[in-house]
Amino acid sequence: MDLLGWIAIGLLAGALAKLIMPGRDPGGCVVTILLGMAGALLAGFLGRLGGFYAPGERAGFIAATLGAVAILMAYRSLAGRR
Repeated sequence: MDLLGWIAIGLLAGALAKLIMPGRDPGGCVVTILLGMAGALLAGFLGRLGGFYAPGERAGFIAATLGAVAILMAYRSLAGRR
């Protein structure tokens, strides 16, 4: 159930990351939202690894948004090189 919670938060975090970092993305809005899900999963994993979250807790929305922004920045830099 934790995974589904992170994905749900990731949908919102991806949309918010798109608002924070406007511009043309190589993959469009759908890819941005998928990257938001990946950011939420990354934030949840790193939060548990760092001891910020217990196994029953979901990643925080702010951490998920920051993870989505970080992954979006990395994606733009890697996709822009091609």
